[in-house]
Amino acid sequence: MPGIFSNAATSRSPNSPRVAPDAELQDTLSIMARSGRLPAQAWASISWHTLRHMAVAVVASVIISHLILGTLSQGMDAFGLTAAIVAPLALGGPMVFYTSLKHYQLEMAYRALEDTASKDSLTKCLNHGAFVDAVGAALAAGDKGGALLVADADHFKSINDRFGHASGDAALKLIVSAIRSVLGSKDLLGRLGGEEFGIYLPEATSAQAQRVADTIRQAITRIEFGNESESCVLSVSIGGAVATQAMAFNDLFRLADEQLYKVKATGRNNSDIVLIPPRPANGTASLGTNDTAGLDAKKAVGA
Repeated sequence: MPGIFSNAATSRSPNSPRVAPDAELQDTLSIMARSGRLPAQAWASISWHTLRHMAVAVVASVIISHLILGTLSQGMDAFGLTAAIVAPLALGGPMVFYTSLKHYQLEMAYRALEDTASKDSLTKCLNHGAFVDAVGAALAAGDKGGALLVADADHFKSINDRFGHASGDAALKLIVSAIRSVLGSKDLLGRLGGEEFGIYLPEATSAQAQRVADTIRQAITRIEFGNESESCVLSVSIGGAVATQAMAFNDLFRLADEQLYKVKATGRNNSDIVLIPPRPANGTASLGTNDTAGLDAKKAVGA
């Protein structure tokens, strides 16, 4: 798709080398390294972990001391009991607390890294790989299917040319914000590359998918974008495919992408959703639409 490499510095192919964590991640890790900035839930977990281990240590110390002193002398007196309790607390308490604290900080750092690795650094939605994995898992896990929408910003190359790439990045953020305002908590949003985004609506019908697609387009056209001397109306073209049962992500995406190119070939700023009927017993399905129409349009259209 022409223009797909515009503002593409934030996307990375699976085979490209890893880059160093960005400044935001470094700030997050620095905050987690300061124990005083840990949330209350973290302190509660660390305290409970420490108390639990120290209780076990004290009980073990008392039992072992009683056995040893009972064998070597007349038994354990008050002083011996006090020593059996205080010794593990004094010697082991700080160490257990310290290791619990570092364990929790390491866990938080891992979660932050995992979250950063799955997000697009510009728009903060799922990156291509994470989106494909999440939608693929959802399609495989459910038997009711769902709707996949592929939205592509119209004439985005001209936006970069007219306003600059920094403004183009700002436009992408505004587009993502508009899309998010329409989606529900269980819906998935990912940046597939450049100015193309994927939206997955679990268990959505074709009517629901069409309604979401139209609402997204309307929300984006209401965005006020431009500079002091020039304004620009943002719009997107959306193609979608609705699965009524479990299927592979690649198959669903291919059909949604075909619908997108049909929209782009007939004027843009519109949407087209195709319903994939259940597979018959022989395992083949007829879409009720020309399967090759989108491929023909794909060859004929530019960005």
